[in-house]
Amino acid sequence: MGRPDPEEGQLPAPVKPPDGGWGWIVLLGCFVITGFSYAFPKAVSVYFKELMKDFHVGYSDTAWISSIMLAMLYGTGPVCSIMVNQFGCRPVMLIGGLLASAGMILASFTTNIIELYLTAGVLTGLGMALNFQPSLIMLGTYFDKRRPLANGLAAAGSPVFLSSLSPLGQVLLEKFGWRGGFLIMGGLLLNCCTCGAVMRPLDMGMKRKMGKAQDKYEAKEMLPIGGKSEEGISTTDGTKKGKKAKKKPKKGKKLLDFSIFSNRGFIIYTISKFILVLGLFVPPILLVNYAKDIGVPDTEAAFLLSIIGFIDIFARPACGMVAGLKWVRPHVAYLFSFSMLFNGLTDICSARASNYTGLVIFCVFFGISYGMVGALQFEVLMAIVGSQKFSSAIGLVLLIEAFAVLIGPPSAAVTHRLKPITEDLGVNGLFLSTNHQL
Repeated sequence: MGRPDPEEGQLPAPVKPPDGGWGWIVLLGCFVITGFSYAFPKAVSVYFKELMKDFHVGYSDTAWISSIMLAMLYGTGPVCSIMVNQFGCRPVMLIGGLLASAGMILASFTTNIIELYLTAGVLTGLGMALNFQPSLIMLGTYFDKRRPLANGLAAAGSPVFLSSLSPLGQVLLEKFGWRGGFLIMGGLLLNCCTCGAVMRPLDMGMKRKMGKAQDKYEAKEMLPIGGKSEEGISTTDGTKKGKKAKKKPKKGKKLLDFSIFSNRGFIIYTISKFILVLGLFVPPILLVNYAKDIGVPDTEAAFLLSIIGFIDIFARPACGMVAGLKWVRPHVAYLFSFSMLFNGLTDICSARASNYTGLVIFCVFFGISYGMVGALQFEVLMAIVGSQKFSSAIGLVLLIEAFAVLIGPPSAAVTHRLKPITEDLGVNGLFLSTNHQL
């Protein structure tokens, strides 16, 4: 009496996040997916010189490969949300892993830059997008109390993979050429399928337990105890028929929930993230060339990015641990606001960095603020909209951020035209000395 019927999939209550168990495997998969999604478009840049020679194109032409990857990662957010709501996270991630791998494998056989845009750019970018968003949704499903820490650890995949994929890409380029490197990198992206396979729906384990309980109950009912057995069976059958008769038709699930735009907190979050992303990726892009412009040797200039990555590796998990504290968790939105303010002030202060020591200090503080933003951004979004609407919210947010990703770096390049004027005025700053090649 009152037992849930596992055959009909009825659950007595929403499944509670375990905050551990299989969730740690899901966290590992999310760590790998995040690493590939954010680091891969940047790591591909090690092949650009060889591509320029083979296809007789300029730097800006090859740079579009990374730009298209990032645009697909952000711009296909609503498509990913619809697919996740329709088919679930695991099937979408498996398809995404196959697309990402196929894109790089096909790119190794291309004969012109346009084909590279379609394969390495569009196809691989779409595949990574179909992996990235569902992995974050699954992470939020498995973690509640420890979710800030889980988000921080998963976000650490970005700097870890960036520091690993770039040297690996250089080694592959030297030994196998860019075609062989693309082929091997495509094979590495098949690991996304493995990560997708471990994204087991949380209610599956609950249904298995309920199935075992149902089997035990039926076994007891089948014991030879006379008329009571027949009565038990008839009672069970009658209960099932009654449940089927009383069962209400299921409502169709929304493929994309636009009701989140009625949430004032979501609107504020979206506007803030759009403004933040406009300048968030500018310093890493322009830093090395700015350092060279002020006379820093090439090797030391390249090491500046390593400093940011090293600090970022520790900043993200540490920030996640702080955000998970009992007295901080209710105010995590304010911590995120502080991280955005900290990041902006760090960029402003970079205008005073006119030597290598100043740039190193800037990299340390930028790495901390950048890591804080990366660790908290999705935690705050889920706290605002809730886990039920998170799949739709993150898709729409990523779509809006895609415009900022495309506008930000090119807008910073426009300031290069102001450089002669600012030099006459004696003004020096990171954002006013931009990459000549952008």
